[in-house]
Amino acid sequence: MSWSEISRRGLLAAALAVLAGCGFAPVYGPAGEAAALRGAVLATEPDTDIAFAFVRQIEERLGLPATPRYDLEYALVTDEVALAIDGSNNITRFNIEGRLDWTLSPVGTDAPVLSGRETSFTAYSATGSTISTLESERDAQRRLAVILANAVVARLLAEAPRLDP
Repeated sequence: MSWSEISRRGLLAAALAVLAGCGFAPVYGPAGEAAALRGAVLATEPDTDIAFAFVRQIEERLGLPATPRYDLEYALVTDEVALAIDGSNNITRFNIEGRLDWTLSPVGTDAPVLSGRETSFTAYSATGSTISTLESERDAQRRLAVILANAVVARLLAEAPRLDP
């Protein structure tokens, strides 16, 4: 073992000891705050490709809702904006801007315990064939859905201690 490898391991051990001393616990660990959300969040049924990608990412991060305790309602709006125009006045690049308004409510109630708005964007190139441009657009929408879903999950995990067990 080299000196730098020993130093890195020592530094990592020291960092973990400091974090453990301040009450740090992994969010997905056995005593982590996310355990209460695992398989407990049921997102509204998707009706578009981008909403489907959003729900799939939520379920991937939080698990399939076997016994849902919370309903996640959302409204996802996208807008496509031209970014680059070539010398022939052809648009060669687009931004897809997304806004997601969401609420988390206990199943069977309309009283939200958490809500928020997430925004982000992705881009795609329109310089290829029609088919490749359409697939680039779909891919950008899927990436946007994943970004927005990860933002919602991050907020849910951060607020998990406030939720009723």
